[in-house]
This record gives sequence, structure tokens and C-alpha cells, in this order.
Amino acid sequence: MKNILVPTDFSAESHHAFEVAVRLAARTHGRVLLLHAVELPETANFSTYGGPVGGSELPNSRGSEEEVYVLKLLQATKIRMHRLVAEAAALAPEVPVQHVVRAARLREAIANMFEHHAVDLVVIGAQGHSASEHFFFGSNTERLVRTAPCPVLAVKHPAGEFRVQKLLFPSDFSAEADRALPELRRLLALFPEAVLHLLCVVADARQQPAALERIAAFAQRHQLGRYEPAATAAASPSAGITAFAQEMQADLVLLPTHGRTGLSRFLQASIAENVATHAFPPVLTFQLG
Repeated sequence: MKNILVPTDFSAESHHAFEVAVRLAARTHGRVLLLHAVELPETANFSTYGGPVGGSELPNSRGSEEEVYVLKLLQATKIRMHRLVAEAAALAPEVPVQHVVRAARLREAIANMFEHHAVDLVVIGAQGHSASEHFFFGSNTERLVRTAPCPVLAVKHPAGEFRVQKLLFPSDFSAEADRALPELRRLLALFPEAVLHLLCVVADARQQPAALERIAAFAQRHQLGRYEPAATAAASPSAGITAFAQEMQADLVLLPTHGRTGLSRFLQASIAENVATHAFPPVLTFQLG
């Protein structure tokens, strides 16, 4: 998690994500790439750095109102990005922050960052589906969870100093869950003070004893030390994970996902997407190879 990409639309949620990213970068001795995507009108003749392209003059009295608006928008964006960089310097002076403004749709701007930077983690602000819509609402966060080539951390609320003391790993603890161990161990090494909570969501309460046996076998198989097992019944895995995470006041939820069919229901992309946009604590998702 050395190179952390943070898309921002300057909303409260994206600001929470930015703060978490800076805290993480301080812990991992990494850096933050701060990205803002501006969708300019097709007729706009401005670069993403706030000036006209092609060496043309700044808009004068003959310039269109559209050009004046675009120039002011890009200048205001630059000021807001500089303010965030200054905030990061006050929060964690040792963390380098590079800010980038792209004249593109968000998904295109993020794809460009993946292409030109070695991004290890995306930290993105997310809103629940009942909230008013920013560009992070719904589809963009869910698309990243489903398709990003690196882990994605969705943040909805202030996380303070982001000290992870309760780490929740939901799974059905089948053989496929073993493939999540490398990422799980990396998180436990990054947050050695965390207590690991292993959760299995079942459809019927009568399945809970068997679920707890699978959790115990999983922990023994991988020699996990300090952990807390739990099995809960819910109508769906995503509903059970979301409710349990809030009840236990988890600091972080770890969810592996895989877009392909035929795998464990806990590895379906739709579950990770739902939890990422609904659960109260930050949710870290990653693709299993």
C-alpha cells in the first residue's frame, strides 16, 4: 500500500477517504495520489492545468462565457486541491501528496492513473443508496470494487486516526477462503493491535454450530492466534455482514471478491459492492486472482 490513489469530488465522503489515505500512507511510508476529474464541455479549449491550450490568449472581452466559466472552474479546482495538500502536510508532514486534475469522466481518469502509476490501493468516498448523489454514489464505487486491479477501500464516515482495533473478516470459510490469507495477513501485520473477528453468515440459525466448526478449522489450519468467532443468521450475506459490522463497531471490514460465477456466494462481486456502499465502517475489497 505504498501508492494510494484518492479520487475526490470535494464532498464530505471523499474528504473522509482522503484523511484515511493520509493516515494509511503514514503507516506504510507511502504516498498519496489525489485525483479530481473535471468533465469540460467539448468546445472548451483549456488544459487540465487551468490554462488555454495551444498557447492562445486568455479569454478577453471576445471570449465566450463558457470559456470564462471553465477557466474559473479550473482555477477554483486548483485552489481546493492545494488546500487538501496543505491539510495533509499538517496531518502527516512525512507523507508526499501529488495532486492531479484530469479533464475526463471519472472512470477514464482513474483508468489513466492505473496506466501511468503503480497504484497499490484506491481509497474512495462512498455514500449509501439513500443519500443524495455525488459522482461516487452507487455505480462508480461499485464498479471499482468489481473491476479495479488493486484493493479498494470504501469510506463513508469520519475514521479519526484510523486505528484498526476490530478487523472483521466475513466468509463461509470454505477452501476458497484460504486464498484470502495473504491479504488478511498483510492487514494483521499492518495493524498488529487489531483483534480479528471471523464471521460466517448463514441462512438458518440451525446452521450456526456447523459454521462455527468451519471457523475453528480455518483458524487452526492457518495458525491464527487471537480471533473471535461468530455465526449469525440473516436473509443474505450482505445484510448479515452489514448488521454485524455495525453492531460490533468494526473498524475495518475485509472482503475478497471475484466477478466470475461458480464460486462461493461470499466471493460474488455483488456482495462486496453492497457491503462497500451500505456498511458503516470502512470496507476493504480485493480481487482474488
